[in-house]
Formats: sequence, C-alpha cells, structure tokens
Amino acid sequence: MKTLETNDWMILNSIIYKIYTTEDADIMRSQFLEQMKMVLDFDSADFYLASQDDEKRLVRPVTYNCDDEEALLNAAMESGRADMYTGKCLVYRETDVLADSERVQTELYNKVYKPNNWHYAIQMILGRNKEFLGVITFYRTIGKDNFQYDDIFILDMLKDHIAYRLFSDNKEHGNAVGKLTVTEATEKYELTKREHTILHLLMDGRDNAAICEELAISVNTLKKHILNIYRKLGIKNRVQLFKMIKEKE
Repeated sequence: MKTLETNDWMILNSIIYKIYTTEDADIMRSQFLEQMKMVLDFDSADFYLASQDDEKRLVRPVTYNCDDEEALLNAAMESGRADMYTGKCLVYRETDVLADSERVQTELYNKVYKPNNWHYAIQMILGRNKEFLGVITFYRTIGKDNFQYDDIFILDMLKDHIAYRLFSDNKEHGNAVGKLTVTEATEKYELTKREHTILHLLMDGRDNAAICEELAISVNTLKKHILNIYRKLGIKNRVQLFKMIKEKE
C-alpha cells in the first residue's frame, strides 16, 4: 500500500477543501482534474454527471487534455456499464472490469482507446444513498504502465467526498443542473450569439416555422442549431430543455 508523504497529504487536503468550498460545481470539477495531476499520473481525464431525469445518461462533461467528448462518453459508458447504477462509490481499473469479456474489451479499445492513443484507464463511480451521481475516468497513453493499487488507494480516499458534494448539490437545487436563465445558460455552456437567440425564442414558445421566418433561415439550419444547443446542454429534447431553462429571464 502506498505510503503518502507530507506533501501528498497537503495536496489531498487541498483537493478535499476545494471540493467542499468551490461554489460553482463545474469549476470544482475542473479544478479537481487539474489538481489530481499532482498525485496521480494520467494523460487525459473526464468528469461526467449523471442525468437527473429518468434516463440513464451522462451529461455536462468536464475534461482534461481531451476535446473528443464523444470518445470520452463512449469510454465512460462502456467501461462502467451496470456498475454505474448501484448508487455506491466504486474505484477500479478498466482492465479488471473487462478482463473477462474479450469482445467488449476489443471493441472498446479499437473504437475509443486506440484513436486517442490511450491504453489504460481507472474509473471512479460516484453514488450515495442508492443514487448514481457521476463518473470520473483517468486515462494513460500507450507506452505507460497500467494503474496500480496505489492509485486506487488515492482515489478511494476522495470518492466519498466528491459524492457527498454532488449529492448535497442535488438535494439543495432539486437537480444537478438547476433552472438557468437563457443568458446564464449561454455563458455557462458557451452558446453562440445565434444559439442564444434561438434558445430565447424557444423559451418564448415560438414554433420552428415562426423562428425560421423571424431569422430568415431554413428548417434544416434551425434543426442543426437546436441539436448543437442540446449537445452543449447535455439534453435530448424540449421537455428536458424546459426543465433546465427558466421560461423568463
């Protein structure tokens, strides 16, 4: 088992402090991934939240050194699978989970890992009181050794702190996202000026035909903008949109 030095404990205490005291959850998640570089050797990472609707989905990714959100989502979903939904905190190496399933392991490696030059991953499933809260995954590139049990030990010390923070946020706000104004959503999820306008019109109750007429764009163009908005917000339809965004500014 890893023997932590004084400096390691100071870093871990700093990470735990920021988990609880950083007001914005997305900033907290981003800072967590950055700080983990000081105690864990990895090359890329992602931090997904569990959707608070009835669907089993991962939303609102925060990433480290990787812009391919689709690849990260596929890796997180395939690696964790049923273990995500137990509502418990778990830490394990991807190779330990997939060792008994050669087909799944080969498909995941060829589809996700190989294109990104990844070879190993360690995953943290976050849950509390039987509620699935999110997934954090750290990746190592080809040429490096696999994650060791010392790495699991470090993540094991942090998992319950993060889960408690996410669980508390859900309880306080009703869901992890909360109701945002159109302007807040635009700033938080970096919507373009045109996407901001379309989102405002959608929340104003305009149908597609009315929006196309007002903006002088085609239906196909509007649909592309709406899909981009959904992708950035981590949702799939207007029902979820109205749950996430306030109807009035």
